Amino acid sequence: MTNTRKMTHLSLLVAFALVIHTVEATIALPMLVPGAKLGLANIITLLTFILYGFKPALLVTVIRTVLGSIFLGNFLGFGFYLSFTGGIVSTAAMAIGIRLWRSGRISLVAVSILGAVAHNTAQVATASVLIGNINLLKLYLPLLLILALPTGFFTGMAVGYANQALSHVSRPYKA
Repeated sequence: MTNTRKMTHLSLLVAFALVIHTVEATIALPMLVPGAKLGLANIITLLTFILYGFKPALLVTVIRTVLGSIFLGNFLGFGFYLSFTGGIVSTAAMAIGIRLWRSGRISLVAVSILGAVAHNTAQVATASVLIGNINLLKLYLPLLLILALPTGFFTGMAVGYANQALSHVSRPYKA
């Protein structure tokens, strides 16, 4: 695969992730926990892992969170730091999960749930540091971890179906 073709594929993945990230941030979903999101942009991150590996997935995450915060008007604000740290930690956790998935030890759903748990944990830890209140970890984190199960499950299922659909076409790049 040429570098131009790979760059084009990654640019499209960034664009998809950015649109999902921005739309999800602007739609108020009735969640039991304030600020909780479905994490649909992680579908693209996990798909990027499968297609291209860790570094491109991390790149997609970084570009999505930076551009998304610029588009939403909160660059370098509280929400940016939560999104950025959550995305980085989630991507690192999914890197471990992808290795286990490739060896057949866990499913893509498990990788996704691992990423959701890591994302929520990093966000609450970051919020605790930024506002100087460790009680967020005790009170808010358990609620978000419970929500990580269904959201991670849904995201993992979506990636599983996308991966299955893409298995019928030639892969752009073997990670």
